[in-house]
Amino acid sequence: MEDLRMMRLDKFLAEMGVGSRQEVKKYIRKGMVCVNGETAAGPEQKIRETEDLVTFQGEQVAYAAYEYYMLNKPAGVVSATTDARDTTAVDLIREKKRKDLFPAGRLDKDTEGLLLITNDGTLAHRLLSPSRHVDKTYFVRVEGLVTEELAQTFASGIDIGENGQTEMTRPAKLEIQRSGEVSEVYLTIHEGKYHQIKRMFQAAGMRVIYLKRLTMGSLKLDPALKPGEYRPLTREELKNVTDENAGRH
Repeated sequence: MEDLRMMRLDKFLAEMGVGSRQEVKKYIRKGMVCVNGETAAGPEQKIRETEDLVTFQGEQVAYAAYEYYMLNKPAGVVSATTDARDTTAVDLIREKKRKDLFPAGRLDKDTEGLLLITNDGTLAHRLLSPSRHVDKTYFVRVEGLVTEELAQTFASGIDIGENGQTEMTRPAKLEIQRSGEVSEVYLTIHEGKYHQIKRMFQAAGMRVIYLKRLTMGSLKLDPALKPGEYRPLTREELKNVTDENAGRH
């Protein structure tokens, strides 16, 4: 009886980013792939992806069902998997094993900060679902005097609608760090409307000049990561973010 847990060799290599399905078939037929030290029999050869040793041109191809990276997205990079003009967040993950990674959520092109890059669609959905109210905290630099009155307005919800249409935000927490001609604040929101933070301050007659996401649920941006740098999530981070979202309804 065929072991349903086994995977075709060409599918395994394609998923691990060695090449397209057609490309890896050519590599296998040219004898460039070995399984447990022996030249692969063919693209259709079945392997146990977590047990068998697969090499391509002498280099081990390790299997990863899911990958999770914390990226400090720099300004100028788009939150996408592919883009014809701009560098994408996924382009920055150079050591990725899988080719199906994507950013869990998005940051505007000019926004910096925490971005989770993964191929775990279930976790991403839980993080992004509006019904789950996952907190997201941003550092914001604003042109204009931010007051406690504005904090109270944000705590009640503010209308960011346009063209006569009402669009209220959910209550948000505004913490003032510095108030003046240019103010600096931390803002925690629980949703992700289009350009929401910029529109919130615009509705109050102010302009956002710098925006950086610091947290997403329990996940906090590692201060050691410079813009453009990334690292895999630690086991503790992954456990926390998984447990946190699995428990939501």
